[in-house]
Amino acid sequence: MSDVMLDLNSVDKFYGSKGQGVHAVCNISMKVMRGEIIALLGSSGCGKTSMLRMVAGFEAVSRGKISIGDREIHALRPVERNVAMAFEGYSLYPTVTVRDNIAFALKSSKFSATDVAVKVDEIAAMLEISTILDKYPSSISGGQQQRASLARALIRDADLYLLDEPMGQLEPQLRTLLRGRIKAYIKERGLTAILVTHDQTEANALADRIAVMEDGELQQFASPEDIKKSPANIFTGTFVGEPPMNVFPARASISEETVCLRLNENIDLSYPADAFSAELRASLAEMGDIVLGVRPYAVQRRDTGSLATVVVNQWLGDQSHIATNFAGGSLVLVEHDRTQLSEDEQIAIYLEPSDIHIFNSKTGMAISHGARLIG
Repeated sequence: MSDVMLDLNSVDKFYGSKGQGVHAVCNISMKVMRGEIIALLGSSGCGKTSMLRMVAGFEAVSRGKISIGDREIHALRPVERNVAMAFEGYSLYPTVTVRDNIAFALKSSKFSATDVAVKVDEIAAMLEISTILDKYPSSISGGQQQRASLARALIRDADLYLLDEPMGQLEPQLRTLLRGRIKAYIKERGLTAILVTHDQTEANALADRIAVMEDGELQQFASPEDIKKSPANIFTGTFVGEPPMNVFPARASISEETVCLRLNENIDLSYPADAFSAELRASLAEMGDIVLGVRPYAVQRRDTGSLATVVVNQWLGDQSHIATNFAGGSLVLVEHDRTQLSEDEQIAIYLEPSDIHIFNSKTGMAISHGARLIG
C-alpha cells in the first residue's frame, strides 16, 4: 500500500474557454500522505475551493489527473470516490432533524441503529451540538449548521475528508476549542484531511503541511514552521505571518571585509563578510539588486543602529506592535513588553544576519535565509 493518499498531477481548472476564460487552478502537483492534515491557504478567489471541489467531483478537471490511493478518480462520479466533504454552505437536508442529517452518512453502513445513535452522540458532544440534535436546520444558527455539516462529514468512513472553511461562522473562543478537538479526532483515527481556509491561525493550528495558493498557483507546500522560517518567495513571506514580513528593496555590495546592503534613503546595513556564506556573497556580488525581508519579531531595538521614526505604538495586551518609517517605507517591530514610545520619536534598529531573508528582485524567489544560500 502506498503512503500517498492523494496525488494531484498537473491539475488545471479553466472556467470558460481556454485563453479567454478564468484559469482558476494552474498546473498544480502535490502529494498528500496518509494520516496528514493539509491546509489550502490563500485569499478569496485564489483557487483553493475549486481545487477541493475537483477532488470531491463537483467540478470537472480541465487537465491533469487526481488519484486517491491507487485509484484514478478524476473521471469518477462523486459518489464513487469515497470522499467525505463538509461544505462551506452547510448543505443540510431541511426536512429532517440535525440528528438524522448526521446519521444519514451511516444509513447504508453495517452499523446497527444503536451503534449509529452512539456515534452521533459522540461526535455531537465533541462539536458542542448535543442540545440541537432534535431540531431542524432552519431553526438553528449558522454556526450550529456549520458544525452539523462537519459532524456529518467526520462521522463517515471515507478515504479522504474535505473541509471547506469548516469553522468560519464560529466565535473565536469556540473555534479555538474545536480546533484542538477536531485535530485530535482526525489524528487518533489516522484519517487524511484537506482543509480550505483563509485563516492562517487555523491553518497553523490544524495542518501538518500548508499549501499556500495565489492566483491559482501553488506558491509553497511545506510545514507551518518551514513556511515561516524559509518562505519560498516574497508572496509567501508577506502573506504568512502576523504582522507580515517587512520587505525593502536593497542593493548589495561585497568586499573582502564587509557585506553592505544599501536600502533607500542611503541607509546602509553593514556586516562582517564572514557573517554570510561564501556562496551567498558570490551570488550577491553578481546580482546587485535584491529585496531584503525580516520578520517583525526579529527586528531589534538597540542604543545604536539605523534610525527609524515611530508612527504608531500599539499595546495589544501581551505585546507591543511598533510601526515606523524606515528606508522610505514602513517597518514594524514587535516587543513582548509594554513599550513607552511616542509618535515621531526616533529609535535605532538592528537586523541580525541570521534573521535576514533575501529575495530575487526580478522573480521574487527566495535566494537565502539566515545568511546562507538556498540549495
